Amino acid sequence: MSLLQTIESGRNRKPRRVMLYGVHGIGKSTFGAMAPQPVFIQTEDGLGNLDAARVPLSESFADVMAAVMALYSEAHDFQTVVVDSADWLEQLIWKEVMHRRPTTDRGRDITSIEDYGFAKGYTYALEPWREVLDGLNALRNERGMMVILIAHARIERFENPETDAYDRYSPRLNKHASALIQEWCDEVLFATYKVHTKQTEEGFDKTRTRGIGTGDRIIRTTERPAHVAKNRLSLPEEMRLDFREYASHLASEHAA
Repeated sequence: MSLLQTIESGRNRKPRRVMLYGVHGIGKSTFGAMAPQPVFIQTEDGLGNLDAARVPLSESFADVMAAVMALYSEAHDFQTVVVDSADWLEQLIWKEVMHRRPTTDRGRDITSIEDYGFAKGYTYALEPWREVLDGLNALRNERGMMVILIAHARIERFENPETDAYDRYSPRLNKHASALIQEWCDEVLFATYKVHTKQTEEGFDKTRTRGIGTGDRIIRTTERPAHVAKNRLSLPEEMRLDFREYASHLASEHAA
C-alpha cells in the first residue's frame, strides 16, 4: 500500500484536552467534577468538599505516573481524567528533576531547580512533563478519556514585540512548561469573575475608575491582552463557568 492510499479525510473526533486555569476558589475543580464520569489525580489536597472519585493524593512524580498507568491498564468506567492541579504537579516534577540529576550536573550540589543554572533546570523539567502528557495521550487515544488540567492563575509581565509591555493573566507555570502544555491542549480556558468599570467625577477635572463585580463566574475562550486562552472549536468568547455549557457547544460541533 502506498502512502497516498493511507490518506484520511473528514474530522477525526477525539476526547478533548482542556486546561482550565483561574483565580483561587472560583470553581475550577467543580468544573472538572461535572465532566462525564470523572476521576481526579490530585496533586494538592483541596477536594475534601467535592463529591468526586479520586486516587490518593500524589506526593511524588512516580505517584502521578502510577495513577496514569492504573487508569490505562486496569478496568474502569471513568470517562474523564482531571489533574488537579498542574502547578502543584510542576512542584513534583521539579523534585523529580533534582532526583534524576543529568550526568553533566552530578558533581554539583543540587538542592533546588534553580541550582542547575540559568533556565537549565526548567529545560530538564520538560522531559518529565512530556512523560505525563504522553501518558494522558494514551488515556485519550486508547481509553477514550477526556483530559482536564486544572491550574491556578498568576499575573505576568508580557513583553509584546508590537506594543509596550503589559500585565496579563496566565497559568501559574514556568513559561517553558506552560508553552508546552498550551500547545498540547485543544482548549486553554481562563476562569474569572465578570467585572465592569465605572468612571466617577471627583472634581478639579479628575476622574476615578472603579471595578464593579457582578459575582458572575465566566470562562474566557480566546486570547486577549488581559489573559492567555485558546480554543479549537467555534466557542463564544465568553461562557458561564459551567461544564454543561461547554459540553453543549462541544455537542453542537460534533453534530455539524
